[in-house]
Amino acid sequence: MFDISNRLYKIIAGFLAVLAVYFCFEAYLGYATLPQNNIYPEMVSITGEGKASVSPDVAKVNLGITTEGTKIETIVLDNTTKMNALLGDIKTIGIESKDITTKSYSLQPRYEWDQNGKRISRGYTLSQSIEVKIRDFTKIGQVLEIAANNEVNNIGDLQFTIDDLEKAKAEARTKAIAQAKAKAQVIAAQTGIKLKKLSSIYEDSGAYPYPMYDSSGMGGAMTAKEISSIAPTIQTGEQEITVRITLNYRVK
Repeated sequence: MFDISNRLYKIIAGFLAVLAVYFCFEAYLGYATLPQNNIYPEMVSITGEGKASVSPDVAKVNLGITTEGTKIETIVLDNTTKMNALLGDIKTIGIESKDITTKSYSLQPRYEWDQNGKRISRGYTLSQSIEVKIRDFTKIGQVLEIAANNEVNNIGDLQFTIDDLEKAKAEARTKAIAQAKAKAQVIAAQTGIKLKKLSSIYEDSGAYPYPMYDSSGMGGAMTAKEISSIAPTIQTGEQEITVRITLNYRVK
């Protein structure tokens, strides 16, 4: 009599035997591709540094208007009226809307304490500030003059920066890669190691806002009265962009 269960057992056993052989073969191939006597590939890391100098093309300044009063509706209307007048005058000298950004808008209650230590409400303080980008440096003095004429309470530090760093970073990156490759060849020649394959690349770049030029006395925040007669001499200098590239090679 034909035994079906026995036949099925043999088929399953044969299938499992084939799987076992397959996985053993795969494990052998994986081990064979690893460096001899080492689970992890041997690596060497080479770092190159590239620099590019570029002149700032944008000046930034923060302009703030603070209004105080006892009624919210009144101080909001007053502050808005002053800010709209400021924005309108700034745009008349060619500053575009895309270069004007609201940085803060804050409404806070004001309190005082009497002789008995009791807190007394004294109304509200509304503060609004904008950041203005100035692409034509000859207009910096005009912007400051407009701010003084529009009751701006606070003028922040004047800073110079680069609007688009990518071009300078690309130049610095090219130099960094070339330096790293050259160093890799020198190290290989001096040590006798053989570079097998570039396995990965790591980039570290730094680009920071250019420090404000302070010969005009504009250090820190100023009031409109303090800057009303200032016409600063602008010396932007250059900003240095540094990119570091690390090349990781497998070695023989």
